[in-house]
Amino acid sequence: MRVLGINAVFHDPAAALIVDGQIVAAAEEERFSRRKHGKRPVPFSAWELPELSAAWCLRQAGLRPEDLDAVAYSYDPADCRPAGELGLDDPWDWLRIRYAQEAPQFLAEALPGLDPAAVKYVRHHEAHAASAGLAAPFTDASVLVCDGRGEAASHLAGRYAGGRLEVLASQPLPHSLGLFYEQATAHLGFLHSSDEYKVMALASYGTPRFAGELGRLVYADGEGGFRTEPVGWDALVKRRRPGEPLAAEHADLAASVQQVTEDVLLDLVRWLHGRTGGRDLAMAGGTALNCVANSRLHAEGPFDRIWVQPAAGDAGTALGGALQLAAAAGELAGPMPDAYLGRGWTDGELEAWLRTAAVAYERPAQLGDAVAAALAEDKIVAWFQGRSEYGPRALGSRSLLAHPGRKENLDRLNAVKGREEFRPVAPMVLAEAAAEIFHGPLPSPYMLFVHSVDPAWRDRIPAVVHVDGTARVQTVDPATQPELARMLTGFQARTGLPVVVNTSLNTAGRPMVDDPRDALECFGSAPVDVLAIGPFLVRRPGPAAPAVVS
Repeated sequence: MRVLGINAVFHDPAAALIVDGQIVAAAEEERFSRRKHGKRPVPFSAWELPELSAAWCLRQAGLRPEDLDAVAYSYDPADCRPAGELGLDDPWDWLRIRYAQEAPQFLAEALPGLDPAAVKYVRHHEAHAASAGLAAPFTDASVLVCDGRGEAASHLAGRYAGGRLEVLASQPLPHSLGLFYEQATAHLGFLHSSDEYKVMALASYGTPRFAGELGRLVYADGEGGFRTEPVGWDALVKRRRPGEPLAAEHADLAASVQQVTEDVLLDLVRWLHGRTGGRDLAMAGGTALNCVANSRLHAEGPFDRIWVQPAAGDAGTALGGALQLAAAAGELAGPMPDAYLGRGWTDGELEAWLRTAAVAYERPAQLGDAVAAALAEDKIVAWFQGRSEYGPRALGSRSLLAHPGRKENLDRLNAVKGREEFRPVAPMVLAEAAAEIFHGPLPSPYMLFVHSVDPAWRDRIPAVVHVDGTARVQTVDPATQPELARMLTGFQARTGLPVVVNTSLNTAGRPMVDDPRDALECFGSAPVDVLAIGPFLVRRPGPAAPAVVS
């Protein structure tokens, strides 16, 4: 069976393809269109179909649109009600519903040859649930979905058995943990539907002194759901305008929102475990990208193992919708092999790009060792290798790398990327060395948990230690990521540190680099010292940086 999955409703349009029970490809449209989160410069963003990513998925498998058995669209207009009936103030909701109703025809126009009758609707939260429960490395898992909203709900709790989902609870709108967090994000002067991670980072600088008041308005109901009553935000902290300085009260509000969100999620997983009795939990939905909350669920919750879909946001519903239709036809396509499901290039194609760009390049005998040497000399390296990541995290395919031993490298990377100074960067670490340095759920290949940094190591790797002594870790397994492991091993041999700084390869306001042209443009426009693209190195001319003594 050949199933294409499509997300094109709220944000982060994406496509994914499953063929004969195998996940072949998955990618977000922003990587092709270069419009972050797939949003055109108009208020209503759902009109951006993932045309480019869908066409690429088909090419990856050598298929034409008419070869598809089904197309999963991760939003079901039959389950929708007008925003007013749901208690929401959303002037575009009627247009979103109408758009979804016309999706079969729109998709047939975007993919000539596609039969509109092949398009099948999958409920939004069931697509999220499938992206977790059917892709997890274990079977028969409990599943928790939490986000801003779907058709008429904001949450789903259930369990998978034999590839079938049993829904145990669902929270109707307007109550929504995701919308609660979005409101706080907007009140703090950030973009409400894409900057929640900034609030999570800011929370570490504050004290949750408003948590008591917020907790009386936002709380679990003891029956698998929750309530989010209206919050008088201005009575707590005056609204911050974008660009205004951040003050202690803003960090305190962020800390309070973070704590209340964690408290509710912890109550929800305890209720779910009480119903299922299982040891494994799979999670998806935008709220599952809150790695601080995930770590608390791991530490204090009743489940032995937690797996979070790497593309937990709406982009992941493209994969989830396809997984659900395949499972319904008797083809279980999980578990997800890894997150490297996007575009990749041959060495010959990459070299052709370098020749076209007319840049000097070399092909070292050992790329990983050559990059390790550059990092040991405190150079910033743009790392472009293999197929790109599916989801928002840079996991060693499209990354910026740096030496973790100099605290100044945090400011240096934030300057390269045009980011706020309070935001952390992450460590990439050899899996075999992780437990000595980082305490928390391991292995952690997808950067979806935070870990306490051992006190003995905090002064050795200060660039990756957040203000609260934690770090969002990516562990690297030599068996699955040999070139990354060679680089880390070479860096450790030179510095004694099995850790490097890893952050996404992009600059402010732009999607993560995806293709060779993106990589060359980013390297040419940002103060990056070395580009490692496939087996090739491009070095920026100039004086060498002083070596760092660890």
